[in-house]
Amino acid sequence: MTELTRMSCEACKSGSPQVTEAEMNLYLPQIPRWQVVSYAGINHLERTFFFKDFASALAFTNRVGALAEQEGHHPALLTEWGKVNVAWWTHAISGLHRNDLIMAARTDELYHPKD
Repeated sequence: MTELTRMSCEACKSGSPQVTEAEMNLYLPQIPRWQVVSYAGINHLERTFFFKDFASALAFTNRVGALAEQEGHHPALLTEWGKVNVAWWTHAISGLHRNDLIMAARTDELYHPKD
């Protein structure tokens, strides 16, 4: 369990602050397998998770989906045979919010590649 997984997500709306460079420097080491990737100038946190088969990948996708529904914060999910790509960002601010870092850490906790 990391500091991020103990934090709570907060309601985010247009005008909410994006994560600062200092926050990124503090929290990214807690989610070392995630990458910051920019699409059309919008930063996303992205990671690919690997599995032994499609059924395991789909089960993980469903766990992430349940977490997303619980928190009211939804990622982009691409499920393929043996892998799932997850991308978190906050649509309302067109970038990264602390919630995205929290959700990335919680997503890591759901990963059980041998399932």
